[in-house]
Amino acid sequence: MTLANVRIGAVLFVLTTLPSTLLAHRQWLLPSSTVLSNAGAWVTVDAAVSNELFYFDHVPLRLSNLKITGPDGGEAKPENAATGKYRSTFDVQLSIPGTYRIATVSNMVMARWKENGEEKNWRGPAAEFTGKAPAGASELAISTMNSRVETFVTVGKPSNRACEPTGKGLELVPVTHPNDLIAGKAATFQFLLDGKPAAGLEVTLIPGGIRYRDQLHEIRAQTGSDGRFTTTFKEPGMYWLNAATAPARPAGPGAAPVGPSGPPRMPVGDRSSYTATLEVLPE
Repeated sequence: MTLANVRIGAVLFVLTTLPSTLLAHRQWLLPSSTVLSNAGAWVTVDAAVSNELFYFDHVPLRLSNLKITGPDGGEAKPENAATGKYRSTFDVQLSIPGTYRIATVSNMVMARWKENGEEKNWRGPAAEFTGKAPAGASELAISTMNSRVETFVTVGKPSNRACEPTGKGLELVPVTHPNDLIAGKAATFQFLLDGKPAAGLEVTLIPGGIRYRDQLHEIRAQTGSDGRFTTTFKEPGMYWLNAATAPARPAGPGAAPVGPSGPPRMPVGDRSSYTATLEVLPE
């Protein structure tokens, strides 16, 4: 492991533990429409990471972790997917009535340990970490990062099947349906963390168009003990919603195993982030 790789690993760890709203680059999915009348219609979705919301100016959002859940709970397939210099794009045919959940979901692990006195670093999908750190590794420190970026599209009447939580990471449960948001009317949402109410979570909403104004005009809220928060959107338009958990940092080394036969680990902290694009319609 070279010094350069160690430094890169340290930078990546810092970036993944910073609150997303403090980072200039924001991830988002932007559908061409969020509410449609007839089944069989199509939407085109842009996916990017940018400085300005809903404007392509940095890098594309990769589609390797794309998951589209249909109104019946089944998986829908993207069509015509492509990734360019500044954005990715794909089409979705809305073949049956109801609400579709379009998301990219990432579960990452960052680990460092010592092996025969030499420091090692690893970063990658959680599913690929098994066996990467040998049983004889010492000073094993692991952080996990669960990230969900999503949006919702409804054909006809809104439905909730696609919005059911998976029980992993930070998730938004619609008390007010995400495709039934009206300017000037209160909307309530609930956040769950690994299937349980996420209390005391800081939530930020930013309307699009920040490229053309000096202020973000952000809305801030905090979830209650039940994981819920209520807000009122003053203006119609597309909004970027974001929340993230702060990584828990134990005071000393722990003894939680990586796996049934894995080496003991020093927990560094697990973190989950959630981002959604929501459309607020005029009253």
